Amino acid sequence: MTDVRDNPAMRSSVLVTMADTVPEREIVEVLGIARGSVVRARFFGRDFIAGLRNLVGGEVTEYTKLLADAREQALGRLVRHAEQLGADAVVTFRFSTSTVMEGSAEILAYGTAVRLK
Repeated sequence: MTDVRDNPAMRSSVLVTMADTVPEREIVEVLGIARGSVVRARFFGRDFIAGLRNLVGGEVTEYTKLLADAREQALGRLVRHAEQLGADAVVTFRFSTSTVMEGSAEILAYGTAVRLK
């Protein structure tokens, strides 16, 4: 997993929540959609190991780590975008994943950038 020190979302003053509001805080301005995305492709070495693991069953840890790192990177990019918008928080935060082409996927982090009172 990505080191917390490498993730701007963990060092930022921008609060990120899946809730529609921030408890005990008032939203005074909606700044728009904040987003961050990353496209990751599979790697032959991981595919080979994952293929072997698939024969015996169980979690494919190589892909679990790949996607966890991609989510952290997308979240960090979302936070940077929110900061550029002048946001104090991002509410209604979500992740989305889609296939871009065979062997690669986009991880999208998005939410509503807001200013708090």
